[in-house]
Amino acid sequence: MEDRVIIEVEAESLDPNLLREKLGVSGSGAVVSFTGLTRGDEEGIKVHSLEFDAWEERLPIVLDKLAKESIEKFGVEYVAISHRIGEVKPEEPIVAIHVSSKHRKEAFEACSWLIDSLKTQAPLWKKEVREDGTHWKEGLG
Repeated sequence: MEDRVIIEVEAESLDPNLLREKLGVSGSGAVVSFTGLTRGDEEGIKVHSLEFDAWEERLPIVLDKLAKESIEKFGVEYVAISHRIGEVKPEEPIVAIHVSSKHRKEAFEACSWLIDSLKTQAPLWKKEVREDGTHWKEGLG
């Protein structure tokens, strides 16, 4: 199953299109993609950046486990996940998930499940740097 999963943790930048090009599509009829971006505004207050701290040794292991679980659970063909760590400015990608499968329904379900699971299981912590100071955020939403 190793060749069906791509996991990347990026400190500098994340290119969802480049990740998509790496995704296997053999036997697939659908590719569903999700890209999460840093919002420039939170509750009407300007956001300067998000800072992601991670348990760097464990993060790829957890993402790989989730990707493999989604293949088993939804019957999808391939999964690619990339997540940023460090500082991420507004409108920059934080996370990219691509799922290919024979049919669109499974790909949509797997992609949605993956982002929800990542937010609750990945060893990541998010600090929001705003005009009114810094705020540690619960989850990755």
